[in-house]
Amino acid sequence: MSKDKLFIGIAGVVLGFIIGFMFANSVNRTVSENQQISGLPNSIPASNSNLPPDHPPIGTTADSLQTAPLPQVTEAIEKAKQQPESFEAQMTAADLYYQIQRFEDAVKFYLNASRLRPNELEPVIKLGNAYFDSEQYEEAEKWYLAALKRTPDDINVRTDLGLTFFLRTPRDIDRAIKEYQSSLQLVPDHEITLQNLALAYLEKNDKENEQKTIERLRVTNPNNPVVLKNEGK
Repeated sequence: MSKDKLFIGIAGVVLGFIIGFMFANSVNRTVSENQQISGLPNSIPASNSNLPPDHPPIGTTADSLQTAPLPQVTEAIEKAKQQPESFEAQMTAADLYYQIQRFEDAVKFYLNASRLRPNELEPVIKLGNAYFDSEQYEEAEKWYLAALKRTPDDINVRTDLGLTFFLRTPRDIDRAIKEYQSSLQLVPDHEITLQNLALAYLEKNDKENEQKTIERLRVTNPNNPVVLKNEGK
């Protein structure tokens, strides 16, 4: 099998890896330890709708969390409803809804929190994450852009912004590449951004830049799945 065919064959698998990684990364970078509720996992698997039909699900299932609210969730939600002017209560309820993948409800409480503290960055980023994970990429773009106006050097938000252009329908590959390149100006060896950029060039059929990016990625992590698949391993 030629290198091109092999690389195309694994692109969907690697895309699933990126989606799963970015979901976990967005949770980890925006939810502080003191906001975690005892008994709940740190993250729940992302939606699998973007994966190829034969790709295994990302992570483990959490049916009990998705079908019946836990007592902690119910208590936090009731508190948020009873204290609509409490920023902390709104954020806690939103975070819990986010963790059980009820993104529409999470958005409502993040919006409440943002209204209460319009200068607070955290709910702005989390609104982007909630829209991203509900596959509303145009809405996620708006909130990521709002966050970047305040923190233009946030490489994680910038890379997530690039992914919104890569994953939407129709894809805007050139804009995704632009955002990835902006991220790499801040951190030239950022692995996930390099990986995303390589896949964007693959999608664009820009073989020269694809290979240049893979070489940069190899220096950063020779065991990255894109590097290994490109080498036929």
